[in-house]
Amino acid sequence: MAEEAKRRLFRMPQGGAISWRDLFFAWWPALLFAVLGFAVAAMFIKPAPPDRVVIATGAMDGAYYHFARRYAEIFARYGITLEVRATSGSVENFKLLADEDTGVDIGFVQGGIPAEGETTDLQSMGAMYYEPVWVFYRGGETIERLSQLKGKRLAIGPEGSGTRKLAIAFLQANGVAIPDMKGGNLTGEAAARALREGQLDAAVFVASAQSKAVAGLLRERDIRLVSLVQAEGYARHFPFLSVVTLPRGSIDLKQDIPAHDVNMVATTANLVVRDTLHPAVVNLMAAAAKEVHAAPSLFSAEDKFPSSRDVDFKMHPHAERYYKNGLPFLQRFMPFWAATLLDRMLVLLLPLLAIVLPLVRVLPALYQWRIRSRIYRNYGELKYLESDVANAADHSKTAEFYVRLDAIEARVNRLRVPLAHHEQLYMLRWHVDLVRTRIAKLSAPVPPAG
Repeated sequence: MAEEAKRRLFRMPQGGAISWRDLFFAWWPALLFAVLGFAVAAMFIKPAPPDRVVIATGAMDGAYYHFARRYAEIFARYGITLEVRATSGSVENFKLLADEDTGVDIGFVQGGIPAEGETTDLQSMGAMYYEPVWVFYRGGETIERLSQLKGKRLAIGPEGSGTRKLAIAFLQANGVAIPDMKGGNLTGEAAARALREGQLDAAVFVASAQSKAVAGLLRERDIRLVSLVQAEGYARHFPFLSVVTLPRGSIDLKQDIPAHDVNMVATTANLVVRDTLHPAVVNLMAAAAKEVHAAPSLFSAEDKFPSSRDVDFKMHPHAERYYKNGLPFLQRFMPFWAATLLDRMLVLLLPLLAIVLPLVRVLPALYQWRIRSRIYRNYGELKYLESDVANAADHSKTAEFYVRLDAIEARVNRLRVPLAHHEQLYMLRWHVDLVRTRIAKLSAPVPPAG
């Protein structure tokens, strides 16, 4: 009997170090939650930044086009092509941006161009620089008010330009008729040439001081610049305007150009983007704008621009954050492509941190419980059997007890558990043999007393 018990006790089932079946059943909820988490996170991942972006500017000899070419050089450092598209100006740019089918992602829009109450899905990158309103004229008469332009041959820019829209607003406010002459739609170098040659009496430009046409006219002896005595009044009537001063000698000290301070009004050149533009491109555009426009100019101190003030659209949050805090953390230490890739991958890591990691701490215990539960389940049946044996009055149920015990032992022998749990399995077998011994004693004859 002892040899049989020993044989049963040390008969081991084939068991590996890990129960892959139990491991799967313990871990499948974590895998399911992880897959669902990644699927949900994937819905919020923006695609990779585009390798080509289109910016709408203005005439090829204008400041918008010049600055856009500088942006393109900066974009090229990061492997992105910024296509510079020449247009007639701000009004056309605004329409191109508002129409999703044009393919334009970014555009220069002069301050005051959008109609009041006009809603779009566009956002601002901020004001880039002042665009003064330059009014040049010929002749000996001193012009200080735009109402004095009545009856003169006047160029106010082409259809679709911000210059024309602003000039018309000024002329109408002064009761001056809109010019219908052939040269009325001239702008840039063409308007400057016509003014020099006497084909025009006056011309309006809305441009930076770096404009070739403006710079050339400032040095012409026969061409004069209007100093507005009503500059403050214009700023009150048109809230998007600022009063600026061109100081005496600021163009050329030696030749004393201009010969006196010139009172002017200025709008701002705004960079506007679609709200669907990739955030990484927005950050890159903000960096390019900062590099190009932060330097001091005739009308602004260093770092005044780019600015979130004097804008007609809601500021893009990424641009506003860049102007306050600089480059995003990852782009400060990594190449642009690597930073944007990692930034996208971080979204996928959220399910890992929020779901998988907590489950990883719980699942080992769940795995252990699943293995032990198979052993403890047999312990429960063995305990009931042992209790019935202890309460038996005679050996009449011995055969039934042996059948129940053999069934339990058969299940125990079929158990497959990892090696780490074999000690508990051995103990279970030992207890099976212990109950078998008690059943045997129940059926054994009772020795006579004395």
